Amino acid sequence: MNNDHKNLANNERDILAKQIANVFFTESLFDALPDVVFFVKDMDGRYVVLNQTLANRCGYKDKSALIGRTAVEVFPAALASTYDEQDHLVLRGEQEFHDQLELHLYPDHDPGWCLTKKIALRDANKNIIGLAGISRDLAMPDQRHPVYHKIAAAVRHLHTHYEQNIQMADLEQITGLSVAQIERYFQKIFTLTPRQMVTKVRLDAASVMLADMGKSITDVAAACGYHDHSAFSRVFKSTVGVTPREFRDVLAKTRDTAN
Repeated sequence: MNNDHKNLANNERDILAKQIANVFFTESLFDALPDVVFFVKDMDGRYVVLNQTLANRCGYKDKSALIGRTAVEVFPAALASTYDEQDHLVLRGEQEFHDQLELHLYPDHDPGWCLTKKIALRDANKNIIGLAGISRDLAMPDQRHPVYHKIAAAVRHLHTHYEQNIQMADLEQITGLSVAQIERYFQKIFTLTPRQMVTKVRLDAASVMLADMGKSITDVAAACGYHDHSAFSRVFKSTVGVTPREFRDVLAKTRDTAN
C-alpha cells in the first residue's frame, strides 16, 4: 500500500472515529458515576469517548488527554498487553467480554476488582466499526437484604478457608440454603457467582502474597488453594490479565517508582 492509500485509510478511520464520538455525545452522563468506567474505541483501539472516571483512574485530570491514545500508551505494559489483546479480539469479531472479573491497579497502587464488559459496535451493514466497554467496581454488599447474613457467613467461610477445596455442599450447610438459592443471592447481593467469589478471594490473597519477593510463586499458588502451579497461572492470567510473575514485576516497578 503506497503512502497516498495509507493516508486515505487513516483519514477514513479518523472520520469514522469522529462520527462514533458524535453518537456518544452523552458520555458526560457517565462522568457522574465514580464507580463505573465507560469508554468507546475506534478500529485502531484508540479512545474516542470516555468518562472522567477512566481519566482519574489513569492519573489524568482531563479526559481529553486520553483521546486518540491506546491502552498500550496509557497502562503499565504488563496490563496493557492484555487489554490490547481483548480489544483486538472484539474488533475482529472473535470474542466479546461479559462480566469479566478483573483486577486493576489504580493510581494509588492499590488493587481493585471490577466486572468488565466489552462489545463490538456495528454499522447498519453489521460491519464492526469500533467497540464500547464498561467496567463496574464491585459494589459494597447490600446489608439490608433479608438473607445477607447467611450469604455473608458463606463469604466469611471462603475468606478463612480459601486454601481448601470448597464445595457447594459446604456453603449449603453453612447457609441452610439450596444451591440455586445460594447462586441467586450471591448474584443479587455481591454481583458475583460463588465461583467468581472464590476466585476473587483467592487472587486477592495471592496479589498480597506476590508482593513478598521472598515467597516463590509455587508457594503462593499452594497457599491460595492451587496445588497445580500451571492451573494457578492460567486462572491468574485469565482474571488479572497478566501472569503471576508479570504481576510481581509490575508491583516491583511500582514500588521502585514510589521510592
